[in-house]
Amino acid sequence: MRVHLGSDHAGLDLKDHLLNWLTDHGYEPVDHGPFVYDALDDYPVFCLRAAEGVAADRAEGLDSLGVVIGGSGNGEQMAANKVHGVRSALVWSEETAVLAREHNDANVVSVGGRMHSLDDMTRFVEVFLATPFPGDERHVRRIGQLSSYETTRELPPLPESALGRVDGTDA
Repeated sequence: MRVHLGSDHAGLDLKDHLLNWLTDHGYEPVDHGPFVYDALDDYPVFCLRAAEGVAADRAEGLDSLGVVIGGSGNGEQMAANKVHGVRSALVWSEETAVLAREHNDANVVSVGGRMHSLDDMTRFVEVFLATPFPGDERHVRRIGQLSSYETTRELPPLPESALGRVDGTDA
């Protein structure tokens, strides 16, 4: 599996660590930068490229995921989510890494380099990459609603329960 990586200066150490870890574990890492420490660099420059790499690979039918890293992971996740077809999840535990894959079929994981130890963050990425999307109908339906909105900008219809009609009649 190909894994695209992007970060900012706050995530550089983890990104560099992950490049070796991924290779040692049979993954094909693609480094989108940064390549040197620059305290004034901007995460969108690198995280958008990593997310674009994932989207392009997936459009070609390739097995590909991404990792974006910053100080908190928040901005990096937001940047990745601007790329059409990318679903990036901010993870802070093994459980959130699993749920991002199982419930949301996230294809990019975001972690905060200043929030956790190197070992913990590596474990979150490991769990994310190893967790398959089981394709449960309810999750596929929800992801479909998001994808449809991303393309059409039309909101999904409200369910009956949101209209005050549990049994189909006015409340």
